[in-house]
Amino acid sequence: MAEAGQFFYPNRMGRIILRTMEGMLGRADLETILRVGNLTEYLDRLPPGDLELGFPFEHLGRLQAAVEEVHGAAAGRELNRRVGQLCLNNGLREFNPLLGIADLPVRMMPLSLKLHVGFDMFAMVFNRFSDQRVTLSEDHQHYYWIIERCPVCWGRHTDAACCHLAVGILQEGLFWATGGKRFLVVETECVAKGDEACRIAIGKRPMAAPEPPPEEEEA
Repeated sequence: MAEAGQFFYPNRMGRIILRTMEGMLGRADLETILRVGNLTEYLDRLPPGDLELGFPFEHLGRLQAAVEEVHGAAAGRELNRRVGQLCLNNGLREFNPLLGIADLPVRMMPLSLKLHVGFDMFAMVFNRFSDQRVTLSEDHQHYYWIIERCPVCWGRHTDAACCHLAVGILQEGLFWATGGKRFLVVETECVAKGDEACRIAIGKRPMAAPEPPPEEEEA
């Protein structure tokens, strides 16, 4: 249970994030990030793979900030987004035995129904297994993923929206649920820059696939 003023991800989510970062960045880079973020307790032992609420939101916020400090703001934010994408794939494997995610016929549904079912499913995972609180809304152009209690930017104060890990998770979740379609995913509001909640807008129409380069004519 969360103590007063403290909120947590399950240990398994923390483990997925740290293992994904190590696989992507390498052990030496991860160790540097952990030291910069004052998270040295994870140098020798990752969180266990259980669902106990033991990975503090504060630690995730510090981890995200440390990536930006080590790699620079622009590169660090892109790395955090990419980690989010990779975490989604790892997370599906880790949580599927509990939820049967891969067995859902989501990819056989019409696009709008795929998206509604996918958003509901992912929001349920976070709301059920963590102290994160997600609500959903939409208008005629966008779906909105609203994180009312956000671990990604927890304890941070920034000039721009900084929940790039969450953006990456949503981007890859949409790609998986729709069988390979890409959508515009943009964080428009963020608690770290003074907003009431972290709001991520998702375009309702897939982005057009880039056209292949023209073939060179033979001389």
